[in-house]
Amino acid sequence: MKNSHPLAPGSTIGIMGGGQLGRMTALAAGQLGYKCHIFCPDEDSPASQVSAQTTVAAYDDIDALKSFAEQVDVVTFEFENIPHESVQLLAEHAVVRPGWKSLATAQDRLVEKEFINKIAPTTPFRRVTSPAELEAAADEIGRPAVLKTARMGYDGKGQVLIAPDCDYDAAWAAMGADIGILEAFVDLSREISVIIARSPGGGVATYPPVENRHVNHILDTTIAPAVMSPEMAQEAVSIAHAIADGLDLVGILAVEMFVTRKGQILVNEIAPRPHNSGHWTMDACPTSQFEQFVRAVCGLPLGDVTPHHDAEMKNLIGSAVRGWADLMSDAGARLHLYGKKEIREGRKMGHVNRIYPRGHWK
Repeated sequence: MKNSHPLAPGSTIGIMGGGQLGRMTALAAGQLGYKCHIFCPDEDSPASQVSAQTTVAAYDDIDALKSFAEQVDVVTFEFENIPHESVQLLAEHAVVRPGWKSLATAQDRLVEKEFINKIAPTTPFRRVTSPAELEAAADEIGRPAVLKTARMGYDGKGQVLIAPDCDYDAAWAAMGADIGILEAFVDLSREISVIIARSPGGGVATYPPVENRHVNHILDTTIAPAVMSPEMAQEAVSIAHAIADGLDLVGILAVEMFVTRKGQILVNEIAPRPHNSGHWTMDACPTSQFEQFVRAVCGLPLGDVTPHHDAEMKNLIGSAVRGWADLMSDAGARLHLYGKKEIREGRKMGHVNRIYPRGHWK
């Protein structure tokens, strides 16, 4: 295995995954003098368009994984659903950051909830493996509730509302998995998130909490920073610190949280990678979440996270990206496009940031 000392400029970062998070990470890496090698099953992925090299192969292709690991100096991930065996193999040949504990925890909602519950409160939940268990669990935690697939769900995929008049067989079939998690509904005031970076030596840098607004289960808008009391903001940051420490994270972590109408913070889920709710940092902070991710993975000192502006991030979902020309001519819009050729409903095609003087949201 190659050594894990801070990587010098000119080194190669291997990124598992070829989506927009990999793309923006590769762009940030290039500014610091690094090259990126993408591993993903898709030709002409958004990340490969801006990277030095791409291996196009399945995530469980052993020969391709070995060759990839031998060509890079560190391996990281732009999404967490990589087979366990693949990560183990990569770790035999290269430094892997974050490690398997972070990935395994984040890719299974049940494991994730059980881990988080040792640190901070979550909404009540139950493991379910059949329509009968689903009905019994709904009797326990109440209705309405939300049934989610334990693995692989995101942006509302694999989620089903469990209403008082639910057809449990139909709900189970719609969820589409063998194991699910039923989560109680939250009397929600708003949703927030905290993004935290952690270096190999345990150094930490934390962006302020932001407010996230969703449409059809997909993040639509992020307001940075969230308007909240200093005490609540510190509580959210402290939770993120404890979770990052518990994972022994090296890299970057997003912690999504609910704020109830009674003012309680409940952790919803975690993502050990750059996150949609951190895109505002590209234009409103000295160090973007993507540069910070590169710094942490490469063992460099972490950068300054103090915002120099307030910001609003707006996702461009599906056909909304067709307005790119108007946004290009809008002096207040900072446009970031992902290089995706096909426009589909619900697909994240880009985002636009707008920045404002500090204190704008208060």
